[in-house]
Amino acid sequence: MTASNRNPGTDLRLDWFEGIRINTPAVERRAATLPARRSLKKDWQAAWLLNAVRCIDLTTLAGDDTENRVARLCAKAMQPIAPELLDKVGVESLTTGAVCVYPTMVAAAKRALGNSGVPVASVATGFPAGLMPLDLRLAEIRYAVDQGADEIDIVITRAHVLQGNWAALYDEISAMREACGASKMKSILATGDLKSLENVAKASHVAMQAGSDWIKTSTGKEGVNATLPVSLVMCRTIRDYREQTGHKVGFKPAGGLRTAKDAISWQVLMKEELGTDWLKPDLFRIGASSLLGDIERQISHHVTGRYAAGYRQAIA
Repeated sequence: MTASNRNPGTDLRLDWFEGIRINTPAVERRAATLPARRSLKKDWQAAWLLNAVRCIDLTTLAGDDTENRVARLCAKAMQPIAPELLDKVGVESLTTGAVCVYPTMVAAAKRALGNSGVPVASVATGFPAGLMPLDLRLAEIRYAVDQGADEIDIVITRAHVLQGNWAALYDEISAMREACGASKMKSILATGDLKSLENVAKASHVAMQAGSDWIKTSTGKEGVNATLPVSLVMCRTIRDYREQTGHKVGFKPAGGLRTAKDAISWQVLMKEELGTDWLKPDLFRIGASSLLGDIERQISHHVTGRYAAGYRQAIA
């Protein structure tokens, strides 16, 4: 996603989404069919799993993060799958889509990644709750950008959604987009807090109109994080927005994706609802860390015919 094809946003257009009505049981039925829609075996399955790896935002957002932990995570991001396994499947090199850290760890991540080309994403705006004055949230974005963050994952004020205050939500996200400058922006909707799929759809529209480059399901800290029904609704709003504006917006599920099977299910969703462009890291990211270990385990099984011990796929 270069500067030329970033989402420039639009004026706030309430008429694009105010009349949205969502049949929740129908969404849930459609989502339930996705895991079975493509039977992927052997080389095909391995290819889809390796594609998922290049779309992962490898993440550490713990209170006890240190520069050494971040450096280990960055080493894993630059070599997420063991070289001998990649060689067996005919892949020369592979990295994750990005490394995601707190603002104070951005500089350490940049140093560790060097010239690898792996972007550094930083959460900001009072992550995960976002309950800070707006000027402080904007200052945190500018700090992360100054530290070298290539991407900023912002959190919205959930109360604006729950109260239907779309103008306030639009103004907030627009100000955050401006503070990001040249750094790309992902808007975290915290869908587990939004109470209804209609609220999810409306918040998605506002976030895209305000200039979000990706819309993201969750912080990973809510009681309910990424689910296929929520992701289906968000993908269809992305499709609607593209039809209205011609601009492509990315999607990032976060939290709740833990297995190789999950990685394939969400990629099937991208393929079915948005097309092959959304199987690339400039338009699709997965917010996960534990997921990578299971994918490497499955790749190891594909190559050797047996499952490796869990400690052989340590995350970092």
